[in-house]
Amino acid sequence: MASNDPAAPEPRARCDTTDMIHIHQMFRSTFGRFPELVAGIADGDTGRASVVAAHIAEIVAMLHHHHQVEDELLWDTLEQRAPACALHVAAMRSQHSTMGELLDDLDAALPGWAGEARRDQREPLVALLEQIRTALLLHLGQEEQRILPVASSTMSAREWGQLGRRGRAAVPRDRTFIQLGWIIDSLTPTDRQAWLRHNLPAPIRLVWRYHGSRRFTAHRDLVLHGPAERVERGGGVSLA
Repeated sequence: MASNDPAAPEPRARCDTTDMIHIHQMFRSTFGRFPELVAGIADGDTGRASVVAAHIAEIVAMLHHHHQVEDELLWDTLEQRAPACALHVAAMRSQHSTMGELLDDLDAALPGWAGEARRDQREPLVALLEQIRTALLLHLGQEEQRILPVASSTMSAREWGQLGRRGRAAVPRDRTFIQLGWIIDSLTPTDRQAWLRHNLPAPIRLVWRYHGSRRFTAHRDLVLHGPAERVERGGGVSLA
């Protein structure tokens, strides 16, 4: 609550946490597809299973790191500056722990299925992916409702920016356009244009338009459709 005391100190400058919502949208989109992707692969099709398993493993690694950064940079800060948020922070810590165990189970299950693509491997894998999807959607929604408003009013832009910098630093150079592409692909066309203008300098936007988006589109179509059903997108994710 704002103070009426003219001598009261100015409140800490608010930070913009919209970037976190965009990352969450990418996780909603990708994890949302995983059960159906795996369920749709025929017994013994190890080529297709290997492609999908590698995609899942990459996104899982991104989520692991995303949660690690929050654990290291976010929770203690919020507990110290907004004690009333402590119960919500405790819930986030608990959900991260549970999610970490589920993701570890997934990491352990993927190689066997990728190498053999048997039905008795696929069915429990699909069930695990559905369990992860349910837990993740609940977690992301609660974080957006209960944590981001507190972060935006208690953290400076520089402090908040450390989360994004840590995230970007972890991306392997040869996977930059692929991981960038999944974020862009999960946005609406209107949000996509705003995101590109806000997050990528003009020279990088050109590289994305003429090289990165094409590379990502080929990768996305291989993951989602397989080599025989690749959909030509006419130059990748539209920037029009």
